Amino acid sequence: MASKKTQTDAGKLDQLVAESRQNRESREQGYREQALKLYPWICGRCRREFTRDNVQQLTVHHRDHNHDNNPPDGSNWELLCVYCHDNEHQRLLEADARSGSSADTDKAPSSVHQPFADLKSLLKK
Repeated sequence: MASKKTQTDAGKLDQLVAESRQNRESREQGYREQALKLYPWICGRCRREFTRDNVQQLTVHHRDHNHDNNPPDGSNWELLCVYCHDNEHQRLLEADARSGSSADTDKAPSSVHQPFADLKSLLKK
């Protein structure tokens, strides 16, 4: 009996994870497409220019690190190449570590998006 419940819970978890990924991908496609229409295809840091051949290497960075804050005017976005985007997040992680805020359990690091933070309550539904 316990194994059936575990399989059911695993199935719910798999479904929830799949839905979450699909929602994230569709949300990302929406704001990415908007950002590519609003801004020139140039990295905001290294100034590398992109064309249709390599635009997949251009990413949307959320200035406030909140992936759900997607105003239609694009004021929370900047286009960064994959290298500069990774560097930006790494710099913030290192700054958090130096300041000791990552040891603070009451506050999550500002540069880490946690899409499954409320997973336990979602599974209870």
